[in-house]
Amino acid sequence: MTFVLVSTARRIVEMGSAPDDPEEVRLRKATLTVAAITVSLLAFAWVGTYWALGLPIAAGIPALYQVATVVGLVGFARSKAFDPFRPSQLGLMIVLPFVLQWTIGGFVASSAVSLWSLVAALGAVFFYGARGGIPWFAAFIVLIAVSALIDPFVAQRAASIPIELQTAFFALNVGGVAITTFAIVQYSVRQREAALSALDAEHHRSESLLLSILPAPIAERLKRGPGVIAEAHSAVTVLFADVVDFTPYAERTSPSEVVALLDRLFSAFDSIAERRGLEKIKTIGDAYMAVAGLPDARPDHVEAAVDLAIDMLAEADRCTAEGLPVRLRIGIASGPVIAGVIGRHKFAYDLWGDTVNTASRMESSGVAGRIQVTPGVEATLRDRFAFELRDPIDVKGKGVMRPYLLVGRRAA
Repeated sequence: MTFVLVSTARRIVEMGSAPDDPEEVRLRKATLTVAAITVSLLAFAWVGTYWALGLPIAAGIPALYQVATVVGLVGFARSKAFDPFRPSQLGLMIVLPFVLQWTIGGFVASSAVSLWSLVAALGAVFFYGARGGIPWFAAFIVLIAVSALIDPFVAQRAASIPIELQTAFFALNVGGVAITTFAIVQYSVRQREAALSALDAEHHRSESLLLSILPAPIAERLKRGPGVIAEAHSAVTVLFADVVDFTPYAERTSPSEVVALLDRLFSAFDSIAERRGLEKIKTIGDAYMAVAGLPDARPDHVEAAVDLAIDMLAEADRCTAEGLPVRLRIGIASGPVIAGVIGRHKFAYDLWGDTVNTASRMESSGVAGRIQVTPGVEATLRDRFAFELRDPIDVKGKGVMRPYLLVGRRAA
């Protein structure tokens, strides 16, 4: 029952909202709807009381507001157009309380019923914005001034209303205006908080997405302003890993299984790289590329890349134990690279240089289930790791090179 009531109330409040309305417009529409309905319901007190006192004209003014509001809400619900509902509703809210006050006989006799205009005058700032609300508040001030000037004259023909009722209406006017204003502010603040919370969540999602594409320092530079981001790094270690015989496997396997395997494998690689402080650069089909030593330099970049490669082979073994056909071929090379962001819409962080090409060649000419490295990597790590010398290979741009296969870490 509670859910039905809440759902019905929400539909009523959002009756004027269109699906494509911006969040700010939806909030303004809903808040004005709440204000119009609240004032219309409270108006029954004036209609009934003034009618009972034999003041049909005074009773007719709030009744006129109720009828006009119902007609306006029906049209608003159908058209979803904020105009003409917004100006007509604010106009009624500002003008009619003053007309009612003049009809009854001034500030005292009407118990300052013109206070209700303040709801619209203040609300206009929210419904039209800071600048747009100024004319409406100015209109309220003008009407106050006019009422003060003519009050001595209208008071001469004031309606005969018992002092007890005047006091009660003073309390009702002050309290009613306070309740209505509080309801508007409360609703708008709650909706704004919800919108800000959703915006904050979206911001965090965007930040996470950006950081999944770019290194954190590069992402920060990109957010500060557009421009070419390119850096030269003199000492990094690049790693390429490739799944052996993946193409025949993909040809005989369903697409969902192929993608699930790569997602399982590369997600594990991402976690390992993050834990070891390396930067994943990209995946190309069934190949995985990572680098140690950028965007922040580190003296142990060579060893860090080899440790990552060892962990990746262990992960491949776990996949094999699970019945997944994963055998890796890994190549590693160290040296200088150029790093930068390319593209404007679907941008990417990438590396260029002989070191990248050499690492790729180390992978493509390697052995399944092994890690192949350049002589430079072997020379850096020979006191900590054991290596096996291989036959010479031709590396594009480098000539003939004798690579090494990693055997394992030396005993301490």
